Amino acid sequence: MQQSLLTAIKSFFIFGVPILISIFAAYELGYFQRTLSDGSMATKPSNHNLNVFRKPLALFSQSPMTGFYRDGYCRTGPEDGGNHAVAGLLTKEFLDFSASRGNNLRSVPGLKEGCKWCLCTARWKEAMEAAKTNEDPVVPKVFLHATDESALNNGVTMDALKKFAAEPEAPGGGGSLEKNAPITPGTKQGIAKETH
Repeated sequence: MQQSLLTAIKSFFIFGVPILISIFAAYELGYFQRTLSDGSMATKPSNHNLNVFRKPLALFSQSPMTGFYRDGYCRTGPEDGGNHAVAGLLTKEFLDFSASRGNNLRSVPGLKEGCKWCLCTARWKEAMEAAKTNEDPVVPKVFLHATDESALNNGVTMDALKKFAAEPEAPGGGGSLEKNAPITPGTKQGIAKETH
């Protein structure tokens, strides 16, 4: 009995552990597909997108979970017809503006003013064009390190994004912007930070 138990344990470590490690690695690299709302499968692996500085795209928000792929990144892919690439901080004015255009973001559970959300590039651009001044709260502030570079191919310029940036470029770029508590804008260890 003891010998068979030892053989089973030994077999698990020889065969089972490498399999578990491989599955975990594939999951972390984003190779598991996500079912989209229309029943189709998302096919683009995560974490291969670049931000507007052509550096690795930063994690933007997991509370609420944002992004077209609902993985916390404002990354886009062939399934994302709305190009949800702009990492913005929601304002009451933008929520009202978006609702007036037929997209009531308040219907998303937990989404409200002050939340970080991956915005449709065209809608953000509409809000920018409707703004009366550069400080008009109808335009959400943008976190450049978490904004997918595809926004630049969809009618938004780098100058426009910088004009409404929530913070200046941080050395090193990329990293994680997900924070549970407000922090002072700046940098630490090359990772972009911002205020909730």
